[in-house]
Amino acid sequence: QVQLVESGGGLVEAGGSLRLSCAASGNILSINTMGWYRQAPGNQRELVATVTSDGSTNYADSVKGRFTISRDNAKNTVYLQMNSLKSEDTAVYLCRAEVTSVVNRYRVAQQYWGQGTQVTVSS
Repeated sequence: QVQLVESGGGLVEAGGSLRLSCAASGNILSINTMGWYRQAPGNQRELVATVTSDGSTNYADSVKGRFTISRDNAKNTVYLQMNSLKSEDTAVYLCRAEVTSVVNRYRVAQQYWGQGTQVTVSS
């Protein structure tokens, strides 16, 4: 089993910054893509940013130039630096990881989600 634990959310004024962290632990052989998604009340879950194991990144248009995703492979941790926050960034932010584990001597690839951390931007 694999656990993802997010931290770093909170309340911030518009124009401010926050840094989110997500640490993966458990039965981990390797982690491919890690990413951040968000879901605001009444909206569908949407991609914010992803980063592959070799450092390739992808961002939603709405956050390009403001958010930066990074990861520390040695710590199985992904980060999201959020600058110039806007009220429309208010949402629950969830971490996702594509993890390969060894189960009964077989390699098994699964995706895991964290519980989410609330980000609220006041205008």
